[in-house]
Amino acid sequence: MGHEDIWRAIDTLAAERGFSVSGLARAAGLDPTSFNPSKRRSRNGHPRWPSTESIAKVLAVTGVPFNVFAELMAGARALPHSFRGGGQDPNVSLQPCATAFDASVRIPVTRLVSTGMDNYFGDKGHPAGSGWERISLPWAPDPNTYGLRICGSSLEPVYRDGDLVIAAPQQAPRIGDRVVVCLRDGEAMIRPLISLSGHQIELGCLCRAHGSRAVPTAQVVVLHRIIWISQ
Repeated sequence: MGHEDIWRAIDTLAAERGFSVSGLARAAGLDPTSFNPSKRRSRNGHPRWPSTESIAKVLAVTGVPFNVFAELMAGARALPHSFRGGGQDPNVSLQPCATAFDASVRIPVTRLVSTGMDNYFGDKGHPAGSGWERISLPWAPDPNTYGLRICGSSLEPVYRDGDLVIAAPQQAPRIGDRVVVCLRDGEAMIRPLISLSGHQIELGCLCRAHGSRAVPTAQVVVLHRIIWISQ
């Protein structure tokens, strides 16, 4: 999932509900310019990502759950039949759907460090131990969703110091996804998944300094798909 995938999903959702992107933002109680193309990159060209709060408001007002929105991000060009309906009048204020997200979801969050993370995940690869804080999110795709805060500049320009990466252990990673990987010796990293077999996984790189890497599958404790990044 990338920057363009998220914005394409928003564009598709707006069109499916009969909105312009400005009309969708207005219906969700956001600044009408929030989703405009000019807001999708900063002045220096860096990608801007919609916040989890703004996505939650859009899902609530359109009555679309996050798993359906995730299908749009994955490449679906239309809503499933059960979520389709007639076009909406952009001047009509929609009422939020209470089932679109749960504003009370709290997930564990800790810092991503390159070594010493063997004590942060249990036998099943889920967050464990006392090194996690809790933050609230408007949605969580599975009960073991967690966040990692980026520290330092080693993953620039893709991720910057302070960015929050959200990973979902129960969503199977796909080739091309960015994934959180933690090895038995406590080494942790974020990389693109190039290939996956019973013997090894091959990981790409986010910056030239790292290079690609092959890791024996037996050494992998965590291989979790990244589903969101808050910048």
